[in-house]
Amino acid sequence: MDLKKIILKNLNNPDKLEKIYQSNKLAFKSEFFSLSSKIKDKKIYSYWKARLNYTNSGFSIGSRKELMVIFLCSLFAVIIANLPEIFSIDEEFFYTRNISFIVFSPLAIYFIWKKRTKIKKILIISIVIFSSILYINFLPNHPLNKESDTLILACLHLPVFLWTTFSLLFFGKNITSHKERLSFIKYNGDLVVISGLILLGGGIFSGITVGLFELINIDIEEFYFRYIVITGLASLPIIGTHIINKNPNIVDKISPFIAKLFSPIVLITLSIYIGSIIFFGSNIYNNREFLLLFNIVLIGVMALIFFSITEGLSTTMSKIEISILFMLSLVTILVNGIALSAILIRIMEWGITPNRTAVLGSNILILTNLIVVSSKLYYTLMYDSKPMKVGISIVVFMSIYYLWSLFVTFLFPLIFNFN
Repeated sequence: MDLKKIILKNLNNPDKLEKIYQSNKLAFKSEFFSLSSKIKDKKIYSYWKARLNYTNSGFSIGSRKELMVIFLCSLFAVIIANLPEIFSIDEEFFYTRNISFIVFSPLAIYFIWKKRTKIKKILIISIVIFSSILYINFLPNHPLNKESDTLILACLHLPVFLWTTFSLLFFGKNITSHKERLSFIKYNGDLVVISGLILLGGGIFSGITVGLFELINIDIEEFYFRYIVITGLASLPIIGTHIINKNPNIVDKISPFIAKLFSPIVLITLSIYIGSIIFFGSNIYNNREFLLLFNIVLIGVMALIFFSITEGLSTTMSKIEISILFMLSLVTILVNGIALSAILIRIMEWGITPNRTAVLGSNILILTNLIVVSSKLYYTLMYDSKPMKVGISIVVFMSIYYLWSLFVTFLFPLIFNFN
């Protein structure tokens, strides 16, 4: 059946017609207008004619009111980021403990304004954020003034705890909706993409600026980094979020492209990497730094899988794309299995420590999540099921990651006596 007949057949089925349009927009537009004399329902024709002829005005910067809110939120982020300079606080102490507040506090204010959040929810989230600020900044170091593993773990897991707390503002009224949670994960992926593009452009501009001043023997590198770069980095999440909200047409084209481009590349690279480990006999079991890097790679690839799935839900995912994600999830499960076996061997040989316990728990959670996601991908691939089930299997684990981050951040220091 050709496209014209398919369009005519599904004129009274808006969901089906939308899927046909999304699968090939240019062909749909051409064939639809050629059917003008055959479409009897003029309301349907007028609706699609207006939609297909609509041209976006381009990049939107928002209204004056919106820009003022963005400016104030960015200013708040910059003030927090410059507190070490203002009050002569040790930079290492401040940034290791408070980097998540530089990111999430201004974003929380922005979404409170954007979502018109109720006072009750604002109070609850404010109490959580301020309590976390007090906790992490007064959390003592190792009792013998050594480097505290539990403190480092708390600093690493606190952003995850605050990220999930911040998500409550994004959800609005329906905090249990799977679609709302998937939208939140998609927003995070889009924010990473947009922020990366802004950072790339900012890095090029900064290099040119510093280089130009060096040509006339003026060294601005220290000044530029301390005031310009820190200001830009602090305000980046707010600016990126505003761009996503005001220009979804741009973001919805870039993010799926990034996901589709990198998924097969990462699959090939990771497969070759695992093959190299086996062939050359690299021993990750006795190399702590190698194992740490292995776990970072694992988290990064898992994030790519989840990002690709959530982006794919807003477009039409082909069987090839689902197959790539399924194979990537299988390879990542293998990577997770290697990392998990390595940490178990280290625990059996050298005993339990805060770091080993945290890595073990995280690996078990990630492995379980990946197995569930891969099984849903397989089911989708074999039985032409809806990819939404894969997305739901991702968001269900958000609550589990939240509880784990809470446990590591607030209970690990007590359990292991701040060691």
